[in-house]
Amino acid sequence: MRVVKILAVSDQIVDRIYLLVSSGHFRDVDLILGCGDLPYTYLEFIMTVLNKPLYYVPGNHDPAYDPNDVRSKAEGGSNLDLRTVRHQNYLIGGFGGSIRYRPDGTNQYTQSEASQRAFQMLPQLIGNSLRHGRALDILIAHSPPFGIHDDTDQAHNGLKALNWLIRAAKPRYFFHGHTHFYRSNIAKNETILNGTRIINVYPYKIIDIQ
Repeated sequence: MRVVKILAVSDQIVDRIYLLVSSGHFRDVDLILGCGDLPYTYLEFIMTVLNKPLYYVPGNHDPAYDPNDVRSKAEGGSNLDLRTVRHQNYLIGGFGGSIRYRPDGTNQYTQSEASQRAFQMLPQLIGNSLRHGRALDILIAHSPPFGIHDDTDQAHNGLKALNWLIRAAKPRYFFHGHTHFYRSNIAKNETILNGTRIINVYPYKIIDIQ
């Protein structure tokens, strides 16, 4: 089975990425996934130079989506917030935003609000299961699930809705950002939960999947 190489990015502009992308370092990447809190111009640069599909979700520091405002989306990419798509043979879904920690915060939700949003995806997940025999292969989110790769401060608590989505959809992979753990701390970067490989991609990560 062919290996698909994914470039996943989140939260922090990495200046070195501009050089690596321009020099062909990522030329064998098949797919770009954005997990939030990055300027859309950054995502557009990576997508344009690599000439590969981009799927992304908004983070809590991204603007609210407005179809009439180019500043609120990555032109040429696909915002997967509360959506699922079939890319080649992979079923990919997305869930944007984080826990609410400011009353007026953009793309921020209480645990109850996040759960209501997650339930909106149920018809798509059921449809995928009926058509393809599985709900999702990959789930991308900005926030981590509750109790997994999250933190104790209010702004970085995980979302319980994502724990539910993992149980309901059983994706093989779950990619997120939002919590800024570093590569040397592998214990906090990757977790296996009921067959789902949960990966904190901050600030970027290359993942090979079959």
